[in-house]
Amino acid sequence: MTTLPTVSTDAAVMQPETWLISGARNRQPGEPLNVAPQLASNFYLPADRDYSRAKGTETSEALELLMGRLEAGRALAFSSGMAAAAAVLNRLPAGATLALPVDPYHGVKGLALEAEAQGRWNIQRIELDNTAAWISAAQTADLLWLETPENPLMTVADLPAICGANRRTGTLIAVDSTFATPMVQRPLDLGADIVMHSATKFIGGHSDLLAGLLIVRDDALFDEFTERRLLHGGTIGALEAFLATRGARTLALRMDKAQANATELAHRLDECSDVARVRFPGLPSHDTHANAAKFMVGWGAMMSFEVTGSAGRATAVCEQAQIINHATSLGGVESTMERRAAVAGQETIPPTLIRFSVGCEDVDDLWADLSQALEATRTR
Repeated sequence: MTTLPTVSTDAAVMQPETWLISGARNRQPGEPLNVAPQLASNFYLPADRDYSRAKGTETSEALELLMGRLEAGRALAFSSGMAAAAAVLNRLPAGATLALPVDPYHGVKGLALEAEAQGRWNIQRIELDNTAAWISAAQTADLLWLETPENPLMTVADLPAICGANRRTGTLIAVDSTFATPMVQRPLDLGADIVMHSATKFIGGHSDLLAGLLIVRDDALFDEFTERRLLHGGTIGALEAFLATRGARTLALRMDKAQANATELAHRLDECSDVARVRFPGLPSHDTHANAAKFMVGWGAMMSFEVTGSAGRATAVCEQAQIINHATSLGGVESTMERRAAVAGQETIPPTLIRFSVGCEDVDDLWADLSQALEATRTR
């Protein structure tokens, strides 16, 4: 595996862990350390900032500075991860070709299916691990949308090969890096044009906000997404931006603990007779472990596993857990799991698959909770 690059600021070069804690703060005497929630919709004129839907607030700018520098680009904060994704996808003109994973995040899938049904876009569906097909698509598609690691099957795309390949002029590559976070992979450094994060997840880290981020290096793209955010009403609220920034301060700490937990639990589940299959990039048996080992810094804190028995048993395991929360979404300090095929639009997922977002609890407590849930449901 590789190591994370340093973060370059106007005054210094520092490690990512340091930047997350010290960056984007007030530095004037008498000012609070944190940029406070600027609860304002409009401002006295004349001024550079007149309406918060247009340019956000000082609070959202702090979040954008913090996360943009971390990815070595410019960040723009949105009201949700889907708002950020939609800003990228909806820039495609009529007749454009969009290359997607076969089974992407269901919100992205829904947008693509709607546009395809209306005859607006041509959709090219590619298995995420078919690197040759993605490289070929870069010669014909207008946008390659890569989601890696993939939700919830945990497939990892060969980003260095795909992003580094020759492509047609004008073809863009966007990467949904939500599962990895900037602590695990940096797609812009590998040649991607756009990185998307649902900051609702690991960046916020406490299951108490909705937010999305786009990070780019091209100034024209940044200006375009700023305009799209304004026109489509996707600007993040000041309180959400404050909470996302506060959560991001501990991103490195939380990811260190959650990744260590996930790695240990993946190995234990892999040896468990109640589990038919574990999908985790850190397992050598994982189909795309070799891809992950090329460029990921750690393996992330997401996994999925398929229990033996029926779909009913998988649901019962989630309901039987006492420490691990039976809940959708992911990336919080607390562990969550759900049977993903029970979610509308996810019926193609293996019926006994449980998506597991590993949190920061004690690993032996988590294992004891999983063990009792599996044991209690063996008759299902």
